Amino acid sequence: MQILTDDLRAMRQRFTRRAFLGRSGAGLGALALGALLDPKRIWAATDRARGILPSLHFPPRAKRVIHLYQAGGPSHLELFDHKPKLAEMHGTPMPESFTKGQPIAQLQGKPLRCFGPQHPFQRWGQSGQEISTLLPHIGSIADEICIVRSMQTEQINHDPAHTFMNTGTQISGRPSAGSWIWYGLGAEAEDLPGFVVLTSHGRGGQMQPIAARQWHSGFLPSRFQGVQFRSKGDAVLYLRDPDGVSRQQQRDVIDAVAALTKSQPDGVDDPEVSARLSQYEMAFRMQTSIPALTDFADEPRHVLDSYGVERMDGSFAANCLLARRLAERGVRFIQLYHRDWDHHSRLKADIVMKAREVDQASAALVKDLKQRGMLEETLVIWGGEFGRTPMAQEDGRDHHIKGFSIWLAGGGIRGGITHGATDELGYQAVQDVVAVHDLHATMLYLLGIDHTKLTFKLLGRDFRLTDVHGKAVKEILA
Repeated sequence: MQILTDDLRAMRQRFTRRAFLGRSGAGLGALALGALLDPKRIWAATDRARGILPSLHFPPRAKRVIHLYQAGGPSHLELFDHKPKLAEMHGTPMPESFTKGQPIAQLQGKPLRCFGPQHPFQRWGQSGQEISTLLPHIGSIADEICIVRSMQTEQINHDPAHTFMNTGTQISGRPSAGSWIWYGLGAEAEDLPGFVVLTSHGRGGQMQPIAARQWHSGFLPSRFQGVQFRSKGDAVLYLRDPDGVSRQQQRDVIDAVAALTKSQPDGVDDPEVSARLSQYEMAFRMQTSIPALTDFADEPRHVLDSYGVERMDGSFAANCLLARRLAERGVRFIQLYHRDWDHHSRLKADIVMKAREVDQASAALVKDLKQRGMLEETLVIWGGEFGRTPMAQEDGRDHHIKGFSIWLAGGGIRGGITHGATDELGYQAVQDVVAVHDLHATMLYLLGIDHTKLTFKLLGRDFRLTDVHGKAVKEILA
């Protein structure tokens, strides 16, 4: 009896309730399943370094994504969507046929007057795409980019609109696009995360906060969460060895934790423990990789000049150069947030500052990738969470979701074209409308993924980035 009691006590110490139930329920079912399935196939699936997809659904056009996220809602009417008719109607009442019954953010109950474009446009490149004179550098790559003028989204306020653009749903807590891609494809780099986030801000516009949940892994394993790199100082906190602690001592600690964890794998039965252990390993390797990554000393002078940067100074330009270096090292999804595009007032003057902060570096990134032979396998996306109204809000524009512009380059995108159109006042997308789900479906398609087949089962339902919507926009593909 004493021996039995000791055995029961030992078993209670060894197994959690979850592990006990899981193991006791396996039994004959596991034997039957093992007889039905091909053991080699099971091993191949579990032996993959990271990605969950055993194979791609389409031949991939791109290997990675760089998302130049202009947070706050850049005005398409000053940047990419020229509207002469709106200029003619400047100061006159906005026709009710455009706005009646339509969602409006801060202009509800106020007189709606047309607000003409505040800066001129011109045609650029052999393609003759119309782009604002505020963006001469982006104009210089007009033949490389596809401007989509018919974007629509579903959320009219910043935070939920960011959530929708990043996760494909208005519900907070779902996985971000970068997490889905890392989960599906894995990362090429062993010493860097598969999903890296960089943030910057400048002057000219209201600074809206960017919450870390925008790059969260949601219900996916936590190791697929985006990792934010700081733009000044050490890119990652606690990157340096503590005083009195050597690299070998840190290695010994990690090995000891791994040994303790692996000594009782069945008793733990918690994927988050494995995720935490893999994060320890990644952090250890990043202590070597990050300093070299963020040191621009090896960049030629002409490259630094093309971006307009000298060092890691927290600017959008520095982050663009860092994005190229991350892409070279195998990071799968790189997202740059540049804030302050929220121009409810002082639009004419303030958007000049914002354009200067991003124009040169955005174009330099595309040119740099092309010169290195990387553009054809890197999808670059430029745009915000929504656009701005054709109606005036003082001397600015309100939030707008019915029609706005983004541009894409590289990674299988057909350059030198404009896709879709808004009406004559830039209010409603009326031709070849592209929803956020369509953008996500197109992005996944270019990476070789059928958006309906990259799923995660939770609570009896197969969840995906595009929810139950979306189609790849084949018309913009090369």
